[in-house]
Amino acid sequence: MIKFVILFLTLLTVLHLNAGEQAKEPPKHNWSFNGMLGTFDRAAAQRGYQVYRQVCASCHGLKHVRYQYLQKIGFSKAQVKAIAAEYQVRDGPDDEGEMYDRPGKPSDTFVGPYKNKKAAQAANNGSYPPDLSLITKARAGGADYLYALLTGYQELPPANVDLVPGKYYNPYFPGGQIAMAPPLLEGVVTYDDGTVATPKQMAHDVTTFLAWASEPELEQRRRLGIQWLIFLSIFTIVCYLLKRSYWKIIKKKSSNS
Repeated sequence: MIKFVILFLTLLTVLHLNAGEQAKEPPKHNWSFNGMLGTFDRAAAQRGYQVYRQVCASCHGLKHVRYQYLQKIGFSKAQVKAIAAEYQVRDGPDDEGEMYDRPGKPSDTFVGPYKNKKAAQAANNGSYPPDLSLITKARAGGADYLYALLTGYQELPPANVDLVPGKYYNPYFPGGQIAMAPPLLEGVVTYDDGTVATPKQMAHDVTTFLAWASEPELEQRRRLGIQWLIFLSIFTIVCYLLKRSYWKIIKKKSSNS
């Protein structure tokens, strides 16, 4: 009996701990890129790149995205070339077998903030800032999760939560405690296009940009899918009409015989 009681209490404790670790469900957001006909808001994506560059890029990389992809959201070739040239890229070897640094080119992938994972952890008290290239695809909830995370910080945790020193409370993060400080503060970014950069506006824009970064070919795939649907619809109608025509001839021959 005592063993049963101990087992029961242990099970309740485990269930309670697991319940505490569950992240809050992010609310649904009406993104322009949702649905089969959805497209990325170019202006929002460009503002989102500005937020990423001025706020996120100091800790998070975009290792699967090339600078030249920025043309897909409205940047000109000259702008992309200038953006890439601001960074130094390790290249080589040269004719003497030595590695060297050169200005970035549009064909290069985004230069990360750290040389390696160990350097990233050393600079962030042991925490590893994830690469954001596929962040909206890698997290359940996608863009909704990212937006909720960026806007969901709370200054004071619930009474039943013991906040670890150096952590911040965010109910949308698994476990509720996150090492990243609230990144989007009032006045941290001044938009080039004059849009007021409130924390919610910045969260919306950078989420749009990172959703695009996760699937820069999304619109092309959707257009191709729609073209195939139209083709298959027309093909089906033609096949149906041919079938009716053939059977009409066959039935006519059968009746004459």
